[in-house]
Formats: sequence, C-alpha cells, structure tokens
Amino acid sequence: MNVHDSRRIEEVLLADGFEPTEDATLADLVVVNTCSVREKAEHKLMSLLGTLRILKEQRPGVAVAVAGCVAQQEGERLLKKAPVVDLVIGPDNIPELPTLLRELDGGAPPRARTEFDLDDPRFLVAKPRDRSEVTGFVTVMKGCDERCTFCIVPTTRGPERYRSENEIVDEIARMVEGGVREITLLGQTVNSWYDPTEIDAKPRSKTAPSGSRFALLLRRIAAEVPDLARLRYTSPHPRHLTEELMDAHADLAILPRHVHLPVQSGSDRVLRRMARRYTRQEYVERTARLREKVPGLTLSTDLIVGFPGETEEDFEETLSLVREVGFVTAFCFKYSPRPFTPALQLGDDVTEAQKDDRLQRLFEVLGAQQKTHLAALAGARVQVLVEGPNGASETRWTGRSERHELVHLEAPEGIDPTGQLVEVRIEKTLEHSLLGVMEGAAIPATPKPRPKRRKLPLLEALS
Repeated sequence: MNVHDSRRIEEVLLADGFEPTEDATLADLVVVNTCSVREKAEHKLMSLLGTLRILKEQRPGVAVAVAGCVAQQEGERLLKKAPVVDLVIGPDNIPELPTLLRELDGGAPPRARTEFDLDDPRFLVAKPRDRSEVTGFVTVMKGCDERCTFCIVPTTRGPERYRSENEIVDEIARMVEGGVREITLLGQTVNSWYDPTEIDAKPRSKTAPSGSRFALLLRRIAAEVPDLARLRYTSPHPRHLTEELMDAHADLAILPRHVHLPVQSGSDRVLRRMARRYTRQEYVERTARLREKVPGLTLSTDLIVGFPGETEEDFEETLSLVREVGFVTAFCFKYSPRPFTPALQLGDDVTEAQKDDRLQRLFEVLGAQQKTHLAALAGARVQVLVEGPNGASETRWTGRSERHELVHLEAPEGIDPTGQLVEVRIEKTLEHSLLGVMEGAAIPATPKPRPKRRKLPLLEALS
C-alpha cells in the first residue's frame, strides 16, 4: 500500500513539472513517505529527518515533506517535533501536494494537511508511463472498519470508503492496454469491498461477511479484460472469505493458486483480545474448504508474536496452526504498541527477549516448511509470468509462478520473455526461490537496451 502511495506521489509531482533526482543534495524537494504499523518506522523517520536537517542548514531553500501514515497520525505534532519539516500530508491529501508546495513557495508557514475525504473519496488513477511495466496496482477501497485492537490503520487511513466497479474495471483495462499483465487489487480489507453506487449492497451488520460482492467484481474483471494474465488482491480478511469468493477462485483461471490471508495468531484467546472476530477453527475450516475447491493452492499469512498477555501456550498454538495450515511464507512481526489503539490498555507484558525468542522459533518453522515446499518442485514444470531481467546475465530473467514462488530462469539468447507467461522446468531450489530453464516459445525481442531497475525520485517509504 505504501509503495503504491509513493508511486502516486511521484505521479502527482511529475504532472506538476517536478523532475526526479537521485542525489538528495541537488533536490529542491524531499518527500518522505511513511508507515506507522510498527514503531520502528517512526524511529527511522526521526533519524532521517536529522540527516535532512543538516542538508537544510547547507541549503535553506530545500523543502521537506512527510507523507503517509506517520504524517496522518502525528499531524501538527510532527511540525513541533521536527522543525525541519515544512509540510505534513496524509494519504488522502496527496492530490493537494502541488498546491500546498506552491503556497510554501509563496511564503506560507509550515502546515499539516491530514483531513480524510469522507464525503467525496478521491482515488488517484494510474497515469500512462513511457515504459511498460508487467505488474500494477489498483486501489479498490481505503480505510478499515474492522477495529482490530493492535492496529492503527483505522486512525491513519480512516473508515472504509469504496470505489465504483466501473472505475475499477476501466482503470485496469487502460493499464492492460499499456502493457501491464498482472494487477493486484489493493485495500486494507480488500474482500469487504462493495460498489458504493449500489443501494443496500453493503451488509448492515458489522459481523456479516461481504466477500460475495467482491467475488462478482473479480468475475467481471476476468470477463471484460481478457488480456490480463493474472489478478491478485491484498489484503483480505478471513471473515470475508465467503463461499462465493472461493467459487471464484475455483472458476477463474486468472486468479493464481495462491492467497495471502492474515491470521495474526493461532490462539483463540489471543484472537479474542485482538478482536479478530473469527476462531482458529473457523480459519482452518475456511482455508481447507478453499483448498478443496482449488487443489494445490498455497497460503501465506501475517503473524504477530508477543501480543499483550500472550503466554507460551498461546505461542505454541500459533506454531501448531502454522504447521496445520502449512503456510509457505509469512510476514512475522513482534508486537509493537501503537498510539490510539485499544491494545494500549492491555499493557505490553511480554518481554523483548521473549518476543525475540518466539519470532526466531517462528522463522525456523516457516523456513523449514518453505524449504520442503520448494524442494518438492525440483524437476517440475511451472508457469511463470516473467517480470524482467535478473541482472546476473543477459539470458537470465525473473518472475513469479502462479503460486507466487520467485523463479529465476534461463531463456535462449535473443529472447526477451518480459510480460510473457512461459513454461519453466525447475532445475534447482535455492533458499527462498527456484532456478529453472524456459521451455517452449516466447516472443523474440526486438533490438533494445535491457531495462534498468526503476528508482523512486527522492521518495523513501519507511516500513
């Protein structure tokens, strides 16, 4: 989500005449895009602002803007904490960035702009680019109504606001016409999306699942954008993994055999304290049902260790869930107290040493499962969407399989398979990826320089 926001900031500035530079000492404007899900990101921000203070002493004309979730969380307070900052801008206020910068140029004092666009939600649309990119992101909703006790997102992103189905499909169609082959739909609880133009489409009950309407969106995209190779989404909530959404996965070839489904803990007691509103058994049953409909599907997840009150027994239940479900990868975090969250009232009674120990043990279990999963693919043939050159050699490329494994592949000399779905025979398994050889035909490359890795212009997403 933050990477997507950084891209939108870049597009807004480019459209207003700004030019990127890779050298901060030459910049007229430095924008720091931030995340506030973990406390560590805020520490990184303050450290970076210290460096920018030195730059600003040397070049007083440089403007410093802080964007993203820390900006939304802190607002005016950040201007007082860090006088080097000229502008604090929340995620919903990105479209106003050029106007605010012109006001600064005109002598306006530093200010914070962090209002939510509740009455008229603005969704920045991807602009056409000179270069062709294989993967792209489309925001379908923003904000979150779940109110998990550990999460600051409802504070920094606001309540749920939804984009119309027609706008979503139109943007995807334009991106695919420009060469994009894989789209990821974005939302804090993406499968709770519904079309805001439809009266009474949203379940009135907070506890009612709403993934059925999201499933219809997926079906329409598959039907109306036939040149799209793959359609992913992140991050769904287990409560909204409905039967209709599972059926869409079974029916639509455009949906890869991989789902990222955050669970956070394997302990019912901890899940209740987190206010996740599902049980361990419900999670297990829903994922098992999904796998019945989609054989070979892989699952990844999010996990938190050291949540307030988590005992060793609770943590062991998380480890047992990881083994039972068979996650191949996971984003794992130590609990970090966040301001304005209900979990603050629960204290932080798990020591750092205990958190470190549990995190390491969790990594060990997950690492072993990933190793076993990848090893089983040696000699197999997998379909890979090639995303671009690997950089190791003129004939090595990198992409993702339909089950989201990272695959490095050798292609025949003179062939550029970027953006193509190709068959790859896996010859070797690495620690976190696969190495193979492309088989079959691909579109021959026309003479052109190999693309360079893209760099953001003075945008640093802190996470």
